[in-house]
Amino acid sequence: MCLGIPMQIVEIKDFNARCEAKGVERDVSLFMLQHEPVNVGDFVMVHVGYAIQKMSEADALSTWELFDEMLRAAESVDG
Repeated sequence: MCLGIPMQIVEIKDFNARCEAKGVERDVSLFMLQHEPVNVGDFVMVHVGYAIQKMSEADALSTWELFDEMLRAAESVDG
């Protein structure tokens, strides 16, 4: 199963960005979005180190709510 993680861009340099989600920062390639304008503060879906699409803040937050719910469910089954 492949999983994309919503992250917010905090810094851009050329085709690379520093992105943050839930207190974790990662360097992400913007190469796949080179024909779409991206700015600091934008949210992107990140998969294997590449930003694969821009997304709204509402969609990013909704996705994180679902991830958090899945983690809680998994913890209740394991615990």
